[in-house]
Amino acid sequence: MSEQLGSGWPFVGRRGPLAIVREALRSGAGVMIAGEAGVGKSRLAAQALAGLRQYTVVRALGTVTASMIPFGAFAQVLTGPPESGENLLRWAARHLRAGARTGELVVSVDDAHLLDPASAALVHYLAENGEARLLVTVRSGEPQPAPVAALWKDELIARIELPPLTEDEVGQVLAGALGGEVAAATVRHLARVSGGNVLYLREVVHAGRTSGCLAERDGQWRWRGELSVTTRLRELVSDRIGHLDEDEREVLELVAFGEPLGAELLATLTSARAVERVEDRGLVMTEGEGRRELLRLGHPLYGEVVRMSCGTLRARRRRRMLAEALEATGLRRREDQLRAAVWRLDSGSAAAPETLVAAARLAWARQDPRLAARLARAAIDAGAGVEALALLGEVLMVQGDTDAAVESLRLAARDVVTEGERAQHAASLGINLAWAGADAEACRVLDRAAETLTDPAWRQEVCTYRGVADFLAGRLTGAAGWLARAHGCTPGTVRGAAHAACLEAWVDAYSGRYEHGLAVAEELLADMAGWGDEAPHALPTLLDARCAAQVFSGRLEAAARSAEEAMGLAAGELSVTGFGAYRAQVSRLSGDAAGAARWCRDDAARLPTRTPYLGRCLGELAHALALLGRTEQARATLMEAEAMAARWPFTRQPVLQAAVWVTAAEGDLDEAVRLSIVAADLAERHEQAGPLMFALHDLVRLGVPGSAAERLSALARRVDGPLAGLLARHARAVGDPAELGAVAGEFERLGLVLYAAEATAQQAAAYRDAGRGAQAKGAQTRAWALAKRCPGITTPALVELATPELTPRQREIVQLAAAGLTNRQIAARLTLSTRTAANHLQAAYDKLGVNDRTQVGRLFAAL
Repeated sequence: MSEQLGSGWPFVGRRGPLAIVREALRSGAGVMIAGEAGVGKSRLAAQALAGLRQYTVVRALGTVTASMIPFGAFAQVLTGPPESGENLLRWAARHLRAGARTGELVVSVDDAHLLDPASAALVHYLAENGEARLLVTVRSGEPQPAPVAALWKDELIARIELPPLTEDEVGQVLAGALGGEVAAATVRHLARVSGGNVLYLREVVHAGRTSGCLAERDGQWRWRGELSVTTRLRELVSDRIGHLDEDEREVLELVAFGEPLGAELLATLTSARAVERVEDRGLVMTEGEGRRELLRLGHPLYGEVVRMSCGTLRARRRRRMLAEALEATGLRRREDQLRAAVWRLDSGSAAAPETLVAAARLAWARQDPRLAARLARAAIDAGAGVEALALLGEVLMVQGDTDAAVESLRLAARDVVTEGERAQHAASLGINLAWAGADAEACRVLDRAAETLTDPAWRQEVCTYRGVADFLAGRLTGAAGWLARAHGCTPGTVRGAAHAACLEAWVDAYSGRYEHGLAVAEELLADMAGWGDEAPHALPTLLDARCAAQVFSGRLEAAARSAEEAMGLAAGELSVTGFGAYRAQVSRLSGDAAGAARWCRDDAARLPTRTPYLGRCLGELAHALALLGRTEQARATLMEAEAMAARWPFTRQPVLQAAVWVTAAEGDLDEAVRLSIVAADLAERHEQAGPLMFALHDLVRLGVPGSAAERLSALARRVDGPLAGLLARHARAVGDPAELGAVAGEFERLGLVLYAAEATAQQAAAYRDAGRGAQAKGAQTRAWALAKRCPGITTPALVELATPELTPRQREIVQLAAAGLTNRQIAARLTLSTRTAANHLQAAYDKLGVNDRTQVGRLFAAL
């Protein structure tokens, strides 16, 4: 639902309440809409009245000014004097009815909680005596005149509570208001900041557009930067907060700087009565966490406005008060140590280096790399040693800043003294070098440490990182060997065991041991409480391995859930991620190329620049754009992706596969076949079973199954899951219509709708080649039905479905013509004479019943 008013902001997400209000007006005495200020009560009322053509509507508005005047809310319609001795309520009702010359009377009262006593009594009189139907809005939590409250308490009219917009509804509003696609991360951010309040949302959007934080980039609206609070937004929020005495202001400021804040801690700093008053007004909320009571602000924007109203010195004093009070409790919880350190840092007061290092580790454990890096740098400035620098290097790596990490770690080599420092320094430097693509140096650093360290726990860590270096370089057998050495280092640590298990799941996912890899991942995720704080970097790696194993084994629904779950985590902002590529791959295989492009754009906006994971994401975007026939965009995106993704084989493979389909979309099927073979050979050389499987199957989809069938069959015998065997079966089935139909059915059952459509199109062609016209027509009908579930997608098999009359050469030339190539360019591409190319093209036009390239393009677009 997206009915729009002149403001340009769509009316969405309120279908249920709108239906209830309209039904209450049609069949009952009316309805009261209650809700917080700004949630859209007035807009809902206006929308409901817009659909009631057969009624006469009288509108009234409660205001503070009119509340001091009898019948002030109805002053604009009650213009005639009462008759001598006439009851004022009867007079007012009669006057209102007199205006209803056609249809029944509906009285709409906005902000009825502000009505003067006479107007409130009139509204109650109208309802009690059935003189009119009522549509009343009131603000939740505000005192109401007794006659207004009696409307619903005495059940004279119905009452509904209008909640804030949900995140999905915020997304709908933003898409309509901005006139385009809005990145999911931006929707989440604006839903959180606005609290689903339509009025606040509108002002935040205005502020974002004015400041440039909210802008359209690459076809999506995205928010970047800090929230900018405009004067109007500040005034709106300040009006909602209202007047505060000194004690109440102190409560609100402390919660604004410290939320969530323990009720006991706050009680030691301020007045308990003031806390109760602020809570009663809805400015703070209490929530339970075990045996603790925590206080949060009643709305996210309260914090922005309250903090803005504090000067620098006042803000520092508040934070220092919080730190001192928490430290006085003895920092009984690990989280307390982190919070106290941050408050100390923000207040400019001193904190011990070891406290800052511990806090940095806790921030990293909470998947907050920015805060972890800030605390680690503060610890280094305060005199912390190699431990802090090694931690900073680990955090900078996943933030995509390996150059800074490597430079700092090289300079710190002279400060290494103990074996522990040597191990931490080597592990951090080695993994950063591997991450940066300096494979040979990374291996030297880690090899030297592995051979010289005596502590088994440190050897376990270094051997695992050495295995990661091999994995990143595409040496899976080598990675497995180092993993075995890590397992042999006993006794190990919780951190070391978690990192080793992640490497094991990663190696299994790419080498074809999907079932074992998934079992390792699930077991480790189930025990995350035991290792999460010690090995935060393990989580995104583990999720990446799980997504890969699920996609390669054909578990598309599970892979989609895993990718979306991972994108929702704080870890989703790290350079080790790029889960949008997995989610896009699932969408593409399911036939939703447009959805695949959206997932990629959304995730690419969050990833650090130049990371190989961003290259993988852009590769998937190029692939989706190519399937949709947007060849120029696809080629430009592919060129951007190639340099970024080339560092590691497992991020390079999606880009190589995208190159196949970009080339095919441009009409050069021979080159597409060559690129498929290149991708397959590279995947095999780097022991990447999943990418190898898809690269070989691309040859089947491009119409040359012979060179892939044997390799796919051999691959299927050594990897887990049903997908590899099914792809091999597809390669062997080409030309056998019955077997192609069975394969298509299995593809559909697994959710691979695109492959099902292509296999069914091949089935129709096989029946046609065998002279079995009726069966060919039936298969063609099924193929079209499947193709419709893949909107906008064009592949060679689906093109053949649309152009069965053409020869392969004519089809190739028509595709090139539809891609915009001239006859001369087509001739050069296919090594033909220009005359021969033109003759083939004209023959194709005659068979298709079209006259030019434009009409051919429309035919392909119909797919």
